[in-house]
Formats: sequence, structure tokens, C-alpha cells
Amino acid sequence: MINKKHHVYNLIILDESGSMKDIKKPTISGFNEVVETIKDVEKRFPEQKHYISLVCFNGRGIKELLWNVEVEKLSPLNEELYQPDHVTPLYDAIVMSVSRLKEDLPHDITSNVLVTILTDGIENASQVYSRKQVRELIEELKQKSWTFAYIGANHNVEDTARNISITNTLRFSANDDDVSIMFSKEKKARIAMAMKMSAMKKNEPIQFNKDFYKDDEYDKEE
Repeated sequence: MINKKHHVYNLIILDESGSMKDIKKPTISGFNEVVETIKDVEKRFPEQKHYISLVCFNGRGIKELLWNVEVEKLSPLNEELYQPDHVTPLYDAIVMSVSRLKEDLPHDITSNVLVTILTDGIENASQVYSRKQVRELIEELKQKSWTFAYIGANHNVEDTARNISITNTLRFSANDDDVSIMFSKEKKARIAMAMKMSAMKKNEPIQFNKDFYKDDEYDKEE
């Protein structure tokens, strides 16, 4: 009998609106650090197989820069690919990307999904979906092996996330130093999640929708 790996799907929904220009370089650097972290996780926990999807959004469109790419095959994000401009259709970006991933997931394997939303502003431009529809979709998937996290700046991050049923939050200030600190916390949370998945019973994927960013297990190990 073939011993199947535990599949982990990492979906990052990244704000590409005009205000992100001020933190463009550290955002690109931070995303590339996340990729390297996930590559290291795969080496450390060979029973896990990780995939990354990166969706960027602004008023000019919602674009998939990566979709379910095996993490070891990724090239770095660069300034040519990530071009902040225009407004913030946050709700449309969430529902469209999460719904597509939901449909694309294989049904014959054990998996976990981590959806991370990163924005420096609030919704102001969605044309198709409402906050209610976002909340209903997230609440449905939180009952399965989906984990949702919301990272934000320049708005009430906790309230905004709570309104769409997300309790894992990180707040940062829109400057280079704070963005670096934020991505460092992101890295530790992902490693802690991988450690817990490695320890859990096979074929019993769980979600991590409580205190994802408050777990100090990785710090203790270090």
C-alpha cells in the first residue's frame, strides 16, 4: 500500500492596490521569505507536500501569479510581477480565489489549507460579492481542514477580520521595519503549524483557526 503524503495548500491573497507602493519592496521580500520557509518545512517534515497559490488584486483585476505550484519549483516574486495600483476589491478577491481552490482540491487525499489575506486597507471596490457572502464561505470551510488568517495595516484589523469570521490576525504598520517583523511572525506561525500537523494522527487533518499567531512552540524549540 502506498503511503500518501499529507498535502498542504497555501493560498496567499495579496493586496496590490496603490497604497501598497510604499511597502512594495519589503512585501516582495517577505513573500519570498515565506516561500523559503515552506521549502524548509518540506525538508524538515518529508511526510508533508506543500503547494502555493498567490493571488494579487486591485481595481484593475484579480490575477493569479501562482496556482497550486509545488513549492520546490517556485521562482522568487519580483517587482515586475507585483505592481501596486488602483483600489481594493477585497471581497471579490477572497471569494473568487477561495472558491476556485475549493473546487480544485483533490478529494482522495488528506490535506490542509491555509488561506492568508494581506492588505493595507479596507474593502472599497468589490463588484460581485458582499461581506455576507465572504463570511458564509469562510464559516463553511472553517468546519473542515481550512485555516484562515488576516494580516492588515491602516485599518481596524481585528474588527475587519471578525466581520468575515476570521480570528487569526496580525497587525502591522506600513513601513519597512514593521513589514519585516510581521513576516517573521508569519514564518514562526507556519513552522509551528507544520510541527503540529506532523504530530497529528494520519488522515485526520484539522484546522488551526484559534491563536494561529500566538503559538510559541517554535520559539521554545529554538
